[in-house]
Amino acid sequence: MNGSRPAKSWQSDEAGLGWSLALPALGTIVVIGVFPILWTFWESLHLHDLRMPWLGRPFVGAANYLEAWRDPRFRSALAHTGVFVAATVTIETAAGLLLAMALDRISRARGVVRTAVLLPWAIPTVVAALIWRFIFESPAGAASAVAERVGVMPPTWFADPLAAWIPLVLADAWKTTPFVALLLLAGLQNIDRTLYEAAGVDGAGPWRQFVHITLPLLRPALFVAVLFRALDAFRVFDIVYVMTGGGPGTATEPIALHTFSAILQNLRFGYGSALSVFVFVVSFCAALVGIRLFGGDAFAERS
Repeated sequence: MNGSRPAKSWQSDEAGLGWSLALPALGTIVVIGVFPILWTFWESLHLHDLRMPWLGRPFVGAANYLEAWRDPRFRSALAHTGVFVAATVTIETAAGLLLAMALDRISRARGVVRTAVLLPWAIPTVVAALIWRFIFESPAGAASAVAERVGVMPPTWFADPLAAWIPLVLADAWKTTPFVALLLLAGLQNIDRTLYEAAGVDGAGPWRQFVHITLPLLRPALFVAVLFRALDAFRVFDIVYVMTGGGPGTATEPIALHTFSAILQNLRFGYGSALSVFVFVVSFCAALVGIRLFGGDAFAERS
């Protein structure tokens, strides 16, 4: 028995080693993640307006949040964000699934094809936005020229409140669909091919194989792709800022751009902080609800 140590002693030593290795990472997360969130929340409880520095920074409680909720521009920005999320996530999920299934069937020059498909995703967002703005820039834009060739009178894309959404949604879908396809392709390649062979022997055609094999087994990857894209689309800023600036007027202004305008253009730090906290809370709660409702069951089925 000499030289032996109790099991609890070993466990405590391992736990101590684990905490000592994890503490630097946890400390970094607190400094660069948790602290800015808490500071932003504290700022949102004060009237901090750089246009009126003589007012100081009085504590106003939830006044900034109440003002935001009563502001028609805030509600419009929230509605615009919801429209953008619904349109882009739907298009990117459908197109990404088709693209992933096509890539999964390619056997020759697979690496070259996948690299080419991922190029739009690798392009910086600002550059992609400028490219698509040039395509739809009226009247010399390529989109207007194509519309005229097929006998359709093109609108003034960025001056029409409804038409301005078309280049925005298409630009975001073009850039981000490869990312969705990459996630779904990883899920497709983890599906056992013998399942398709057995289904074919039983007489199941391609559609039935897709419905009863591909979709159920691809559910975890679909959940991850939709969740990531929905959260990212809810925080959309750069592509809208470059292409439309939220215009015409505020017809395409999302919540992130409204927050930017409040803080850096109107210099209302307290009100803008309240908007920032709102964006964070909605994104965080959406992620929790999504994981609670769909994530656990999807991964449980996969395991």
